[in-house]
Amino acid sequence: MPWAQETLSNFITESVRAVVRAEVLDPKASKGKLYKKPRIFDDLLSSQPLCFNLFGELKLDLELASRVIAYISGGRFPEVTGIDFEYSPGRRDPRYLNDRSAFDVFLSCVNESDEPCFVAVEVKYHENLYRNAGEHRKRYDEVADLMGCFRDDRALLQRAPLQQIWRDHLLAGITLVQDGYRDGLFVMLYPADNNHVFNAVSAYEAQLTNRDSFAAWTLEQFVDALHRHSDATWIDAFENRYLKFEKIDRLIDSTD
Repeated sequence: MPWAQETLSNFITESVRAVVRAEVLDPKASKGKLYKKPRIFDDLLSSQPLCFNLFGELKLDLELASRVIAYISGGRFPEVTGIDFEYSPGRRDPRYLNDRSAFDVFLSCVNESDEPCFVAVEVKYHENLYRNAGEHRKRYDEVADLMGCFRDDRALLQRAPLQQIWRDHLLAGITLVQDGYRDGLFVMLYPADNNHVFNAVSAYEAQLTNRDSFAAWTLEQFVDALHRHSDATWIDAFENRYLKFEKIDRLIDSTD
């Protein structure tokens, strides 16, 4: 810094940098959103710039976004109509969770009947979800009861590493109800080799009585879907930046 912010060198294409300028650097667009500065500019491992590097191009190409989301959701969400970053329907709004929870990425969609739907995404890269859990609120239990997809004993959901997943899932559930969506899905998106998140997701799924509103996708699955529907060079650039772990293996081998 300040070079990283001036050049936006943490972002893989000029199109993504344009989205970052519009979403993060514009004071009006970013008002109330919790972009973690300077980390979004100068941390290559942070999941927040990863969100822009993965979904920034898709925000500008909703046709490709639609094909990818339709494929990876098994046809459940055939069309993406918009993409927002660091999205909350109402921070600290008692109609929702009355806290500061937000989705990393929010994809507005429609189903086959042209009814409004959404896919809400929490992205992790190297993070492990073991930060201290926030204060438990009565509102969380109210929304959990309304959703009807959790086991009766929610003690594990109130603690790390599951609470953040639970709160985001709850936010998706109450957004579906309050904002009149026909369907909604909350997704954890992470690299396949992040064992901390994989284990947390497995433990979380064990607390569910049904998984209609929750899914876990790996970055590898998402990139594979991108490759199946496009040969755009930015997809290779993203994969090279975030998923070509064999480069590290080769570097280690070369120093032995």
